[in-house]
Amino acid sequence: MNPFPEDIFTEPEDVDPDTLANLGPLRRLAGVWEGRKGIDLNPKAEGPERREYIERIEMQPIDPQANGPQLLYGLRYHIHINTEEEDITFHDQVGYWLWDAATGLIMQTLAIPRGQVALAGGKASPDGNGLTVSARRGETEYGIASTAFLEYAFRTDSYDLTVTFNADGSWSYVSDTMLSVRGQAAPFRHRDRNTLMKVGEPTPNPLALIRAATPA
Repeated sequence: MNPFPEDIFTEPEDVDPDTLANLGPLRRLAGVWEGRKGIDLNPKAEGPERREYIERIEMQPIDPQANGPQLLYGLRYHIHINTEEEDITFHDQVGYWLWDAATGLIMQTLAIPRGQVALAGGKASPDGNGLTVSARRGETEYGIASTAFLEYAFRTDSYDLTVTFNADGSWSYVSDTMLSVRGQAAPFRHRDRNTLMKVGEPTPNPLALIRAATPA
């Protein structure tokens, strides 16, 4: 059964410009976050390598986005990771978290500067304590695209991210990426996990700031 309307062009009217008030379960991610106890398990020629890392994530609200009748509120994010022993960037990632209140759909887009992008989809947990998103290689709806070299050497077959909201206002994640590494018979589970503490509040989205500054 087709869940979408016949009218695919008409956009919603009277849209609330305040993204922070309409983020649903994503509201708890808005702001600037830091974590100093990240653990990364990644593949190397001699075997799995375990690295500890320092992480900073900035998640700022964007203006409401309409796909015809579909209305999305979201956060633009930037993740920067390095380690205690090195000054160079260990991992860099940008993208969006998006919320469709009409369907309860959560989406995460991600792009990393090694020639890989993904769109993951999921739902918030019924108890409100977290959310999950996932993507699979070969899927056209929630999928993964990589360069020819990554497909050849470190093919990503799936991506699963679980976020848990903690009672103290922090949040934790576990990210599992299943890799097919050339020359290795078994798939490799590339796992990252960390807990983030808030170090800065979000800035309201541009349209909300404009409306707030406009006399009634």
